[in-house]
Amino acid sequence: MNSIAASLLKSVRRGRTAWLRSSSAHAGEQRLQKLVLGIETSCDDTGAAVVDEAGSVLGEALHSQKEVHLQTGGIIPVVAQQLHRENIKQVVNEALSVSGVSVHELAAIATTVKPGLALSLEVGLQYSLNLVNKYQKPFIPIHHMEAHALTIRLTHRVEFPFLVLLLSGGHCLLAVARGVSDFLLLGQSIDIAPGDMLDKVARRLSLRKHPECHSMAGGKAIEHLAQTGNRQQHTFRLPMQQYRNCDFSFSGLQNLVNKAIIQKEKEEGIQEGEILSCVKDIAAAVQHAVAVHII
Repeated sequence: MNSIAASLLKSVRRGRTAWLRSSSAHAGEQRLQKLVLGIETSCDDTGAAVVDEAGSVLGEALHSQKEVHLQTGGIIPVVAQQLHRENIKQVVNEALSVSGVSVHELAAIATTVKPGLALSLEVGLQYSLNLVNKYQKPFIPIHHMEAHALTIRLTHRVEFPFLVLLLSGGHCLLAVARGVSDFLLLGQSIDIAPGDMLDKVARRLSLRKHPECHSMAGGKAIEHLAQTGNRQQHTFRLPMQQYRNCDFSFSGLQNLVNKAIIQKEKEEGIQEGEILSCVKDIAAAVQHAVAVHII
């Protein structure tokens, strides 16, 4: 990654300079609308879109790896990387085609550079830098958690500052968005993310074997079963109650859930890998505990 990082820094410096130059060169004159190609490969989906200055998405494309990773019970970085490599060209070309925009018409190329799976990020970054160097376009590196935080401004007139809660399979944080690239971090998970925890619980419960959940990811399976479960059948101690801060923790809660599952398996006389009769109640209790902790 060293050579890629060096190339990135060089492109960023050139890109920012070019962007500023093009923004001020024709002051007072009518200027063309700026269009940006965004590329995202931080985890398991390959995505691209063309966006204008008003935040309108002119064209987009997405290739999901969901079915592949469902078969392996989780995301395997080298597999995700290979799938990105196989699909990124097609995805980018589709986004450009749908938008009716050519690379020559772009004002810049923006790409997720962190955080995420390093092997996945590398694919998007390398592909973007090839386009940047070939077409001499400015490059905009994107921190994808900042991007999540600012997405609301594409669809609603939300003024700075505003409070934002970001939850996913890899992140959990609470921050104040004070401006573009200006965030005050109030708290974050001190261990694992809620999505990661729910996926692990789903695997421990073998929800892939449940007739209602065989095609669902872990968190989705928990959510689905929780709808018809009774959360009051199980009570899990909430994390971090003794701390007066905005941090989160989910690994301890996961351990409590695992102990409850083991106890129920003993009571029902079943082995790990078999479906508990009370699986819906456990799902409901787990989802409730996670939600209350976040609240």
